[in-house]
Amino acid sequence: MPIPHDAPGSAPGSRDLSTPLLRVFVEVARLGSFTAAGPVLGYTQSAISRQISALEDEAGTVLFDRLPRGVRLTEPGRRLLGHAEAVLDRLDTARRDLADLRELATGRLRVGAFATADAALVPRAVSAFRRGYPEVTVTLREGFTPELLALLAAGDADVAVVSYPGPHHIDGFDLRKLCDDYMYVALPADHRLAGARQLRLADLADEEWIAGSSRPEDTLISSCLRTGFQPRIGFVARDWMAKQGFVAAGVGITLVPSLAADAVRPDIALALLHPDDIPPRQVYAATASGFTPSPATREFLALLGRRPHGPGGRRPQS
Repeated sequence: MPIPHDAPGSAPGSRDLSTPLLRVFVEVARLGSFTAAGPVLGYTQSAISRQISALEDEAGTVLFDRLPRGVRLTEPGRRLLGHAEAVLDRLDTARRDLADLRELATGRLRVGAFATADAALVPRAVSAFRRGYPEVTVTLREGFTPELLALLAAGDADVAVVSYPGPHHIDGFDLRKLCDDYMYVALPADHRLAGARQLRLADLADEEWIAGSSRPEDTLISSCLRTGFQPRIGFVARDWMAKQGFVAAGVGITLVPSLAADAVRPDIALALLHPDDIPPRQVYAATASGFTPSPATREFLALLGRRPHGPGGRRPQS
């Protein structure tokens, strides 16, 4: 029997109508009998009677006329029935929607990533996610790490793949380490060093570089400046395909992160750059701290985390 939860002395009809009582009310109205509603709802006839009386107390009016054979809705009961059915229907819809979200039968996933991660890491995870959960809408925003963190902070992204030169912690964000992003040197296929599996910066002192900026500190080469190495930038090409085109044509060399090594054109040779010269970048999956990840976000994080660690990418030519 429901326990009254109204404040003592409250006026009849001023209390909130209990949802469980409304379900009993709708079933009794449908069947026209306390006795018939009992087995359907799992209550005795007397328990049904008590709950209807409790609802009438909450409503402040009689909802059923008790007849020798069954019950019949009063005028207030008929008025309440339509509202009760609508309320219960909305609640059932809400429960189904929540269940769909839990089971990833609906929802959305907003991903942010830096450009290199979009070469293979993120596409593989997105592809696996969409195969498993085709009803979830996935969108992607590309940008630099500060922009991606701003999207997370503003609630405009659910997860972002970001990178830093070394181990990192950022207040306001949860970072999950995904992998180390090692650096390869991309060389023309006929270059004198094209057969090397690993190179040092000293081996490349006389080379001309293709970079995304004329300022080395704004490029992937920036971390090597601490060693005193000064790359000679011959051409600036911001587009990834353009850099490869210049390298393939023999104009110069460039750096390729291991995350993008699989996407390098086949007429370019790759050699791993010694990590003492340019340490690997740390790649993280970032989410905003203090916010509960959606079911879609949790599953996508799991898919991102399945990527094996290590240099990876296409094997250098031998």
